Amino acid sequence: MASKTTLNTKNLAALGAERLADLLLDITKGNADAKRQLRLELASEAGSGDVAREIRKRLSSIARSRSFIDWQGRNAFAADLDMQRRAIVSQVGPVDPAGAFDLIWRFVALANGVYERCDDSTGKVQSIFYEACEGLIDMAEVAAPDPLVLADQLLEALADDDYGHYPTLISGLASVLGSEGLQHLKAGITTSGIDLSNNYALRMALEQIADVEGDVDAYIDQQSDLARKAPQVAAEIARRLLEAGRVEEAWEAINAPDEKDRGWIPYDWEVTRISVMRAMGQPEVARDFMWTCFARSLNADHLRAWLSGLPDFEDVEAESRALEHALGFESFTTALHFLMTWPAIEQAAVLITNRAAEIDGNHYELLGPVSDALEDRHPLAATLLKRGLIDFALQNSRVKRYRHAARHLRECKNLAARVDDFAQFDTHEAYLDGLKQSHGKKTSFWGRLLSVQLTVRVRGPVFILCSFSHNEVYVNYESAPSKIRESILC
Repeated sequence: MASKTTLNTKNLAALGAERLADLLLDITKGNADAKRQLRLELASEAGSGDVAREIRKRLSSIARSRSFIDWQGRNAFAADLDMQRRAIVSQVGPVDPAGAFDLIWRFVALANGVYERCDDSTGKVQSIFYEACEGLIDMAEVAAPDPLVLADQLLEALADDDYGHYPTLISGLASVLGSEGLQHLKAGITTSGIDLSNNYALRMALEQIADVEGDVDAYIDQQSDLARKAPQVAAEIARRLLEAGRVEEAWEAINAPDEKDRGWIPYDWEVTRISVMRAMGQPEVARDFMWTCFARSLNADHLRAWLSGLPDFEDVEAESRALEHALGFESFTTALHFLMTWPAIEQAAVLITNRAAEIDGNHYELLGPVSDALEDRHPLAATLLKRGLIDFALQNSRVKRYRHAARHLRECKNLAARVDDFAQFDTHEAYLDGLKQSHGKKTSFWGRLLSVQLTVRVRGPVFILCSFSHNEVYVNYESAPSKIRESILC
Protein backbone atom coordinates (compact mmCIF):
# COMPACT_ATOMS: atom_id res chain seq x y z
CA MET A 1 0.00 0.00 0.00
CA ALA A 2 1.35 3.42 -0.96
CA SER A 3 2.33 5.80 1.83
CA LYS A 4 0.11 8.79 2.48
CA THR A 5 3.09 10.99 1.59
CA THR A 6 3.45 9.44 -1.89
CA LEU A 7 2.75 11.95 -4.66
CA ASN A 8 -0.32 10.59 -6.40
CA THR A 9 -3.78 11.86 -7.35
CA LYS A 10 -5.54 10.31 -4.37
CA ASN A 11 -3.20 11.74 -1.75
CA LEU A 12 -3.18 15.21 -3.33
CA ALA A 13 -6.97 15.26 -3.65
CA ALA A 14 -7.20 14.56 0.08
CA LEU A 15 -5.59 17.96 0.75
CA GLY A 16 -8.71 19.70 -0.49
CA ALA A 17 -9.29 22.17 -3.30
CA GLU A 18 -8.48 25.31 -1.31
CA ARG A 19 -5.19 23.96 0.03
CA LEU A 20 -4.18 22.76 -3.46
CA ALA A 21 -5.04 26.15 -4.94
CA ASP A 22 -2.79 27.87 -2.39
CA LEU A 23 0.02 25.44 -3.19
CA LEU A 24 -0.34 26.06 -6.92
CA LEU A 25 -0.16 29.81 -6.47
CA ASP A 26 2.90 29.42 -4.30
CA ILE A 27 4.63 26.99 -6.70
CA THR A 28 3.98 29.17 -9.75
CA LYS A 29 5.49 32.34 -8.26
CA GLY A 30 8.18 33.51 -10.65
CA ASN A 31 7.23 30.84 -13.24
CA ALA A 32 5.55 32.62 -16.15
CA ASP A 33 5.00 29.43 -18.16
CA ALA A 34 3.19 27.71 -15.29
CA LYS A 35 1.03 30.79 -14.73
CA ARG A 36 0.07 30.84 -18.40
CA GLN A 37 -0.95 27.20 -18.19
CA LEU A 38 -3.13 27.89 -15.16
CA ARG A 39 -4.76 30.85 -16.90
CA LEU A 40 -5.59 28.64 -19.88
CA GLU A 41 -7.17 26.08 -17.56
CA LEU A 42 -9.24 28.77 -15.85
CA ALA A 43 -10.26 30.21 -19.21
CA SER A 44 -11.26 26.75 -20.36
CA GLU A 45 -13.69 26.51 -17.45
CA ALA A 46 -15.18 29.86 -18.48
CA GLY A 47 -15.63 28.80 -22.12
CA SER A 48 -13.78 28.63 -25.45
CA GLY A 49 -14.13 32.40 -25.94
CA ASP A 50 -12.02 33.08 -22.88
CA VAL A 51 -9.43 30.49 -23.98
CA ALA A 52 -9.24 32.13 -27.41
CA ARG A 53 -8.69 35.54 -25.82
CA GLU A 54 -5.86 34.20 -23.65
CA ILE A 55 -4.22 32.54 -26.64
CA ARG A 56 -4.61 35.63 -28.80
CA LYS A 57 -2.95 37.77 -26.12
CA ARG A 58 -0.03 35.38 -25.86
CA LEU A 59 0.45 35.13 -29.64
CA SER A 60 0.43 38.94 -29.89
CA SER A 61 3.07 39.11 -27.15
CA ILE A 62 5.30 36.62 -28.98
CA ALA A 63 4.87 38.54 -32.25
CA ARG A 64 5.93 41.82 -30.61
CA SER A 65 8.92 40.41 -28.79
CA ARG A 66 12.41 41.09 -30.15
CA SER A 67 14.51 39.38 -27.46
CA PHE A 68 16.83 36.59 -28.59
CA ILE A 69 16.08 33.06 -27.37
CA ASP A 70 19.35 31.21 -26.81
CA TRP A 71 19.82 27.49 -26.30
CA GLN A 72 19.25 27.84 -22.58
CA GLY A 73 15.79 29.32 -23.04
CA ARG A 74 14.83 27.29 -26.11
CA ASN A 75 13.16 24.37 -24.33
CA ALA A 76 10.97 26.57 -22.15
CA PHE A 77 9.97 28.69 -25.15
CA ALA A 78 9.19 25.58 -27.22
CA ALA A 79 7.04 24.22 -24.37
CA ASP A 80 5.12 27.51 -24.25
CA LEU A 81 4.58 27.46 -28.02
CA ASP A 82 3.36 23.89 -27.95
CA MET A 83 1.01 24.64 -25.06
CA GLN A 84 -0.63 27.40 -27.15
CA ARG A 85 -0.84 25.11 -30.20
CA ARG A 86 -2.44 22.29 -28.22
CA ALA A 87 -4.92 24.68 -26.61
CA ILE A 88 -6.03 25.89 -30.05
CA VAL A 89 -6.50 22.36 -31.32
CA SER A 90 -8.00 20.65 -28.29
CA GLN A 91 -9.87 23.44 -26.45
CA VAL A 92 -11.01 25.94 -29.09
CA GLY A 93 -11.21 23.71 -32.15
CA PRO A 94 -14.01 21.35 -31.05
CA VAL A 95 -16.25 24.24 -29.95
CA ASP A 96 -15.39 27.01 -32.42
CA PRO A 97 -13.78 25.67 -35.64
CA ALA A 98 -13.74 29.07 -37.38
CA GLY A 99 -12.15 30.77 -34.36
CA ALA A 100 -9.59 27.98 -34.03
CA PHE A 101 -8.75 28.28 -37.72
CA ASP A 102 -8.09 31.99 -37.30
CA LEU A 103 -5.90 31.32 -34.26
CA ILE A 104 -3.86 28.61 -35.92
CA TRP A 105 -3.20 30.98 -38.83
CA ARG A 106 -1.94 33.56 -36.35
CA PHE A 107 0.20 30.89 -34.74
CA VAL A 108 1.79 29.68 -38.00
CA ALA A 109 2.41 33.31 -39.04
CA LEU A 110 4.78 33.67 -36.07
CA ALA A 111 7.29 31.30 -37.68
CA ASN A 112 9.41 33.82 -39.59
CA GLY A 113 9.85 36.17 -36.66
CA VAL A 114 10.57 33.34 -34.23
CA TYR A 115 13.19 31.71 -36.48
CA GLU A 116 15.01 35.03 -36.78
CA ARG A 117 15.44 35.42 -33.03
CA CYS A 118 15.76 31.84 -31.83
CA ASP A 119 18.65 29.38 -31.61
CA ASP A 120 16.80 26.36 -32.97
CA SER A 121 19.81 24.18 -33.81
CA THR A 122 17.95 21.09 -32.55
CA GLY A 123 14.89 21.75 -34.75
CA LYS A 124 12.59 21.57 -31.72
CA VAL A 125 10.80 24.87 -32.40
CA GLN A 126 10.56 24.13 -36.12
CA SER A 127 8.87 20.80 -35.44
CA ILE A 128 6.15 22.59 -33.45
CA PHE A 129 5.42 24.91 -36.36
CA TYR A 130 5.28 21.91 -38.71
CA GLU A 131 2.71 20.31 -36.42
CA ALA A 132 0.78 23.58 -36.46
CA CYS A 133 0.72 23.49 -40.27
CA GLU A 134 -0.75 19.98 -40.11
CA GLY A 135 -3.31 21.27 -37.64
CA LEU A 136 -4.16 24.17 -39.93
CA ILE A 137 -4.94 21.74 -42.76
CA ASP A 138 -7.19 19.64 -40.51
CA MET A 139 -9.03 22.70 -39.18
CA ALA A 140 -9.55 24.13 -42.66
CA GLU A 141 -11.47 21.01 -43.64
CA VAL A 142 -13.83 21.55 -40.69
CA ALA A 143 -14.05 25.35 -40.77
CA ALA A 144 -14.47 25.41 -44.59
CA PRO A 145 -13.23 28.99 -45.17
CA ASP A 146 -14.06 30.87 -48.36
CA PRO A 147 -11.63 29.54 -51.04
CA LEU A 148 -10.81 33.02 -52.40
CA VAL A 149 -10.16 34.43 -48.93
CA LEU A 150 -7.97 31.43 -48.13
CA ALA A 151 -6.05 31.90 -51.38
CA ASP A 152 -5.40 35.55 -50.49
CA GLN A 153 -4.19 34.51 -47.04
CA LEU A 154 -1.80 32.03 -48.59
CA LEU A 155 -0.49 34.56 -51.09
CA GLU A 156 0.26 37.07 -48.34
CA ALA A 157 2.00 34.43 -46.24
CA LEU A 158 4.02 32.99 -49.13
CA ALA A 159 5.31 36.38 -50.22
CA ASP A 160 6.94 36.89 -46.82
CA ASP A 161 8.09 33.30 -46.26
CA ASP A 162 11.87 33.42 -45.87
CA TYR A 163 12.24 29.86 -44.54
CA GLY A 164 10.23 27.74 -46.96
CA HIS A 165 7.65 27.13 -44.27
CA TYR A 166 4.34 27.45 -46.12
CA PRO A 167 4.58 25.73 -49.53
CA THR A 168 3.67 22.32 -48.11
CA LEU A 169 0.30 23.80 -47.20
CA ILE A 170 -0.73 24.07 -50.85
CA SER A 171 -1.18 20.37 -51.50
CA GLY A 172 -2.73 19.88 -48.07
CA LEU A 173 -5.27 22.67 -48.60
CA ALA A 174 -6.00 21.79 -52.24
CA SER A 175 -9.35 20.17 -51.47
CA VAL A 176 -10.45 23.25 -49.49
CA LEU A 177 -9.19 25.71 -52.10
CA GLY A 178 -10.78 23.80 -54.94
CA SER A 179 -10.22 24.74 -58.57
CA GLU A 180 -11.43 28.30 -58.02
CA GLY A 181 -9.10 28.93 -55.07
CA LEU A 182 -6.08 27.36 -56.78
CA GLN A 183 -6.58 29.44 -59.92
CA HIS A 184 -7.00 32.58 -57.81
CA LEU A 185 -3.80 31.83 -55.93
CA LYS A 186 -1.88 31.08 -59.13
CA ALA A 187 -3.08 34.31 -60.72
CA GLY A 188 -2.12 36.24 -57.62
CA ILE A 189 1.41 34.84 -57.67
CA THR A 190 2.00 35.46 -61.38
CA THR A 191 0.68 39.03 -61.22
CA SER A 192 2.33 39.94 -57.92
CA GLY A 193 5.38 41.46 -59.61
CA ILE A 194 7.65 39.48 -57.28
CA ASP A 195 10.78 37.98 -58.85
CA LEU A 196 10.03 34.28 -58.55
CA SER A 197 13.67 33.33 -59.12
CA ASN A 198 14.41 34.95 -55.75
CA ASN A 199 11.34 33.67 -53.91
CA TYR A 200 11.58 29.97 -53.16
CA ALA A 201 8.20 29.77 -51.42
CA LEU A 202 6.19 31.24 -54.33
CA ARG A 203 8.04 29.11 -56.88
CA MET A 204 7.40 25.97 -54.85
CA ALA A 205 3.74 26.97 -54.51
CA LEU A 206 3.37 27.11 -58.30
CA GLU A 207 5.02 23.68 -58.54
CA GLN A 208 2.56 22.24 -56.05
CA ILE A 209 -0.39 23.83 -57.81
CA ALA A 210 0.82 22.27 -61.06
CA ASP A 211 1.03 18.86 -59.38
CA VAL A 212 -2.41 19.17 -57.84
CA GLU A 213 -3.85 20.07 -61.25
CA GLY A 214 -1.81 17.36 -63.00
CA ASP A 215 -0.21 19.96 -65.28
CA VAL A 216 3.24 18.58 -66.10
CA ASP A 217 4.16 21.45 -68.41
CA ALA A 218 3.33 24.03 -65.73
CA TYR A 219 5.69 22.19 -63.37
CA ILE A 220 8.46 22.11 -65.98
CA ASP A 221 7.99 25.82 -66.69
CA GLN A 222 8.99 26.58 -63.10
CA GLN A 223 12.45 25.03 -63.65
CA SER A 224 15.25 27.09 -65.17
CA ASP A 225 17.41 25.65 -67.95
CA LEU A 226 20.24 25.23 -65.45
CA ALA A 227 18.01 23.49 -62.91
CA ARG A 228 16.80 20.99 -65.50
CA LYS A 229 20.39 19.78 -65.86
CA ALA A 230 20.62 18.94 -62.16
CA PRO A 231 20.08 15.17 -61.64
CA GLN A 232 17.48 15.58 -58.89
CA VAL A 233 15.36 18.04 -60.88
CA ALA A 234 15.78 15.96 -64.04
CA ALA A 235 14.44 12.95 -62.14
CA GLU A 236 11.41 14.92 -60.89
CA ILE A 237 10.57 16.11 -64.40
CA ALA A 238 11.09 12.69 -65.98
CA ARG A 239 8.94 10.96 -63.35
CA ARG A 240 6.04 13.33 -64.01
CA LEU A 241 6.37 12.93 -67.77
CA LEU A 242 6.46 9.16 -67.40
CA GLU A 243 3.30 9.19 -65.27
CA ALA A 244 1.66 11.26 -68.02
CA GLY A 245 2.64 8.64 -70.62
CA ARG A 246 5.10 10.95 -72.38
CA VAL A 247 7.93 8.41 -72.49
CA GLU A 248 10.15 9.95 -75.16
CA GLU A 249 10.09 13.32 -73.41
CA ALA A 250 10.86 11.56 -70.12
CA TRP A 251 13.96 9.99 -71.71
CA GLU A 252 15.12 13.37 -72.95
CA ALA A 253 14.53 14.93 -69.52
CA ILE A 254 16.35 12.23 -67.54
CA ASN A 255 19.39 12.56 -69.79
CA ALA A 256 19.58 16.35 -69.54
CA PRO A 257 22.38 16.30 -66.92
CA ASP A 258 25.86 16.32 -68.43
CA GLU A 259 27.36 12.83 -68.12
CA LYS A 260 30.80 14.29 -67.38
CA ASP A 261 29.56 16.80 -64.83
CA ARG A 262 27.10 14.82 -62.74
CA GLY A 263 29.29 14.52 -59.66
CA TRP A 264 27.31 12.78 -56.94
CA ILE A 265 24.42 10.96 -58.62
CA PRO A 266 21.25 10.68 -56.51
CA TYR A 267 19.55 7.32 -56.23
CA ASP A 268 16.23 8.83 -57.41
CA TRP A 269 17.81 9.82 -60.74
CA GLU A 270 19.16 6.29 -61.28
CA VAL A 271 15.85 4.61 -60.40
CA THR A 272 13.84 6.99 -62.59
CA ARG A 273 16.19 6.38 -65.53
CA ILE A 274 15.73 2.63 -65.10
CA SER A 275 11.93 3.10 -65.07
CA VAL A 276 12.08 5.13 -68.29
CA MET A 277 14.24 2.44 -69.95
CA ARG A 278 11.69 -0.20 -69.06
CA ALA A 279 8.83 1.96 -70.31
CA MET A 280 10.69 2.26 -73.62
CA GLY A 281 10.79 -1.53 -73.91
CA GLN A 282 14.51 -1.90 -73.12
CA PRO A 283 14.64 -4.33 -70.15
CA GLU A 284 18.17 -5.58 -70.91
CA VAL A 285 19.53 -2.06 -71.23
CA ALA A 286 17.85 -1.29 -67.90
CA ARG A 287 19.49 -4.36 -66.30
CA ASP A 288 22.91 -3.33 -67.58
CA PHE A 289 22.39 0.12 -66.12
CA MET A 290 21.44 -1.43 -62.76
CA TRP A 291 24.83 -3.14 -62.67
CA THR A 292 26.55 0.12 -63.62
CA CYS A 293 24.77 1.88 -60.76
CA PHE A 294 25.65 -0.85 -58.28
CA ALA A 295 29.28 -0.99 -59.39
CA ARG A 296 29.55 2.77 -58.92
CA SER A 297 27.96 2.97 -55.47
CA LEU A 298 27.49 -0.52 -53.95
CA ASN A 299 23.83 0.33 -53.45
CA ALA A 300 22.21 -2.92 -52.31
CA ASP A 301 18.81 -2.02 -53.82
CA HIS A 302 20.36 -1.86 -57.29
CA LEU A 303 21.99 -5.25 -56.76
CA ARG A 304 18.72 -6.85 -55.62
CA ALA A 305 16.93 -5.44 -58.66
CA TRP A 306 19.71 -6.70 -60.94
CA LEU A 307 19.69 -10.20 -59.44
CA SER A 308 15.89 -10.47 -59.47
CA GLY A 309 15.83 -10.34 -63.26
CA LEU A 310 18.20 -13.30 -63.72
CA PRO A 311 17.10 -16.87 -64.49
CA ASP A 312 17.28 -19.46 -61.70
CA PHE A 313 20.79 -20.62 -60.71
CA GLU A 314 22.46 -17.78 -62.59
CA ASP A 315 21.86 -15.44 -59.66
CA VAL A 316 24.34 -17.34 -57.44
CA GLU A 317 27.22 -16.77 -59.83
CA ALA A 318 26.12 -13.18 -60.41
CA GLU A 319 26.04 -12.51 -56.66
CA SER A 320 29.58 -13.88 -56.34
CA ARG A 321 30.66 -11.45 -59.05
CA ALA A 322 29.07 -8.58 -57.12
CA LEU A 323 30.75 -9.55 -53.85
CA GLU A 324 34.11 -9.85 -55.59
CA HIS A 325 33.61 -6.36 -56.98
CA ALA A 326 32.86 -5.10 -53.46
CA LEU A 327 36.14 -6.53 -52.16
CA GLY A 328 38.02 -4.27 -54.54
CA PHE A 329 35.79 -1.21 -54.22
CA GLU A 330 37.70 2.06 -53.85
CA SER A 331 36.15 2.99 -50.50
CA PHE A 332 36.95 0.48 -47.76
CA THR A 333 34.28 1.91 -45.44
CA THR A 334 31.54 1.74 -48.11
CA ALA A 335 32.55 -1.82 -49.00
CA LEU A 336 32.50 -2.92 -45.35
CA HIS A 337 29.06 -1.41 -44.78
CA PHE A 338 27.70 -3.12 -47.89
CA LEU A 339 29.14 -6.55 -47.08
CA MET A 340 27.87 -6.49 -43.50
CA THR A 341 24.36 -5.35 -44.43
CA TRP A 342 23.97 -7.60 -47.50
CA PRO A 343 24.99 -9.72 -45.50
CA ALA A 344 28.23 -11.40 -46.58
CA ILE A 345 30.11 -11.91 -43.32
CA GLU A 346 32.86 -14.12 -44.73
CA GLN A 347 33.70 -11.58 -47.42
CA ALA A 348 33.64 -8.77 -44.86
CA ALA A 349 36.30 -10.60 -42.83
CA VAL A 350 38.39 -11.08 -45.98
CA LEU A 351 38.06 -7.37 -46.80
CA ILE A 352 39.30 -6.41 -43.33
CA THR A 353 42.35 -8.69 -43.33
CA ASN A 354 43.27 -7.86 -46.94
CA ARG A 355 42.93 -4.08 -46.54
CA ALA A 356 43.62 -3.50 -42.83
CA ALA A 357 45.78 -0.47 -43.62
CA GLU A 358 42.66 1.33 -44.94
CA ILE A 359 40.64 1.00 -41.73
CA ASP A 360 39.47 4.46 -40.66
CA GLY A 361 38.92 4.42 -36.91
CA ASN A 362 36.94 7.64 -37.05
CA HIS A 363 33.91 5.61 -38.23
CA TYR A 364 33.16 4.24 -34.77
CA GLU A 365 29.43 4.01 -35.57
CA LEU A 366 30.27 1.33 -38.17
CA LEU A 367 33.45 -0.31 -36.89
CA GLY A 368 32.20 -0.84 -33.32
CA PRO A 369 29.07 -2.87 -34.18
CA VAL A 370 30.87 -4.74 -36.99
CA SER A 371 33.76 -5.76 -34.73
CA ASP A 372 31.26 -7.05 -32.16
CA ALA A 373 29.41 -9.01 -34.85
CA LEU A 374 32.61 -10.64 -36.09
CA GLU A 375 34.00 -11.71 -32.70
CA ASP A 376 32.59 -15.25 -32.65
CA ARG A 377 33.54 -16.43 -36.13
CA HIS A 378 36.31 -14.03 -37.14
CA PRO A 379 38.29 -12.93 -34.07
CA LEU A 380 41.24 -11.64 -36.11
CA ALA A 381 39.07 -9.38 -38.26
CA ALA A 382 37.26 -8.17 -35.13
CA THR A 383 40.62 -7.44 -33.49
CA LEU A 384 41.85 -5.42 -36.47
CA LEU A 385 38.76 -3.21 -36.38
CA LYS A 386 39.10 -2.64 -32.65
CA ARG A 387 42.77 -1.75 -33.16
CA GLY A 388 41.68 0.76 -35.79
CA LEU A 389 39.40 2.42 -33.25
CA ILE A 390 42.15 2.44 -30.62
CA ASP A 391 44.78 3.82 -32.99
CA PHE A 392 42.55 6.64 -34.19
CA ALA A 393 41.65 7.71 -30.65
CA LEU A 394 45.27 7.75 -29.47
CA GLN A 395 46.88 9.18 -32.60
CA ASN A 396 44.40 12.06 -32.66
CA SER A 397 44.28 12.53 -28.88
CA ARG A 398 40.52 12.05 -28.76
CA VAL A 399 40.37 12.01 -24.97
CA LYS A 400 36.60 11.46 -24.88
CA ARG A 401 37.12 8.17 -26.69
CA TYR A 402 39.81 6.87 -24.33
CA ARG A 403 37.25 5.06 -22.20
CA HIS A 404 36.05 3.13 -25.24
CA ALA A 405 39.59 2.62 -26.52
CA ALA A 406 40.57 1.03 -23.20
CA ARG A 407 37.56 -1.27 -23.43
CA HIS A 408 38.49 -2.23 -26.98
CA LEU A 409 42.04 -3.04 -25.88
CA ARG A 410 40.74 -5.34 -23.14
CA GLU A 411 38.50 -6.99 -25.73
CA CYS A 412 41.51 -7.47 -28.01
CA LYS A 413 43.32 -9.25 -25.20
CA ASN A 414 40.39 -11.64 -24.75
CA LEU A 415 40.15 -12.27 -28.50
CA ALA A 416 43.88 -12.96 -28.82
CA ALA A 417 43.50 -16.41 -27.24
CA ARG A 418 41.10 -17.38 -30.04
CA VAL A 419 43.21 -16.17 -32.96
CA ASP A 420 44.98 -19.22 -34.42
CA ASP A 421 47.35 -17.23 -36.60
CA PHE A 422 48.01 -13.48 -36.58
CA ALA A 423 49.75 -13.92 -39.99
CA GLN A 424 51.46 -10.65 -40.94
CA PHE A 425 49.81 -8.75 -38.08
CA ASP A 426 51.29 -8.10 -34.65
CA THR A 427 50.35 -10.40 -31.82
CA HIS A 428 48.48 -8.78 -28.97
CA GLU A 429 51.66 -8.50 -26.89
CA ALA A 430 53.58 -6.89 -29.77
CA TYR A 431 50.69 -4.50 -30.49
CA LEU A 432 50.50 -3.52 -26.81
CA ASP A 433 54.25 -2.87 -26.72
CA GLY A 434 53.89 -0.64 -29.77
CA LEU A 435 51.14 1.36 -28.07
CA LYS A 436 53.30 1.87 -25.00
CA GLN A 437 56.19 3.10 -27.11
CA SER A 438 54.06 5.48 -29.19
CA HIS A 439 51.55 6.65 -26.58
CA GLY A 440 53.11 5.80 -23.22
CA LYS A 441 52.74 9.37 -21.95
CA LYS A 442 48.96 9.46 -22.46
CA THR A 443 48.27 8.72 -18.81
CA SER A 444 44.54 9.40 -19.04
CA PHE A 445 44.27 6.43 -21.38
CA TRP A 446 46.50 4.06 -19.42
CA GLY A 447 44.80 5.08 -16.20
CA ARG A 448 41.46 3.93 -17.59
CA LEU A 449 43.01 0.70 -18.80
CA LEU A 450 44.73 -0.19 -15.53
CA SER A 451 41.92 0.79 -13.15
CA VAL A 452 40.84 -1.76 -10.54
CA GLN A 453 37.67 -1.86 -8.45
CA LEU A 454 37.06 -2.47 -4.75
CA THR A 455 33.81 -4.33 -4.15
CA VAL A 456 31.85 -5.33 -1.08
CA ARG A 457 29.30 -8.13 -0.70
CA VAL A 458 26.39 -7.48 1.64
CA ARG A 459 24.38 -10.67 2.10
CA GLY A 460 24.36 -11.52 -1.57
CA PRO A 461 24.45 -8.46 -3.86
CA VAL A 462 27.83 -7.06 -4.91
CA PHE A 463 28.23 -3.28 -4.72
CA ILE A 464 31.13 -1.45 -6.37
CA LEU A 465 32.14 1.09 -3.78
CA CYS A 466 35.11 2.71 -5.44
CA SER A 467 37.66 2.39 -8.20
CA PHE A 468 41.33 3.29 -8.14
CA SER A 469 42.68 4.79 -11.32
CA HIS A 470 45.92 6.69 -11.84
CA ASN A 471 46.32 7.85 -8.24
CA GLU A 472 42.64 8.88 -7.96
CA VAL A 473 39.80 7.29 -6.03
CA TYR A 474 36.21 7.43 -7.33
CA VAL A 475 33.55 6.61 -4.74
CA ASN A 476 30.34 5.06 -6.12
CA TYR A 477 28.31 6.24 -3.14
CA GLU A 478 24.82 5.95 -4.64
CA SER A 479 25.10 2.26 -5.57
CA ALA A 480 25.61 1.16 -1.94
CA PRO A 481 22.76 0.30 0.47
CA SER A 482 21.90 2.76 3.21
CA LYS A 483 23.95 1.04 5.96
CA ILE A 484 27.05 1.04 3.77
CA ARG A 485 26.49 4.72 2.86
CA GLU A 486 26.30 5.54 6.58
CA SER A 487 29.63 3.75 7.07
CA ILE A 488 31.19 5.74 4.24
CA LEU A 489 30.01 8.99 5.78
CA CYS A 490 31.47 7.97 9.10
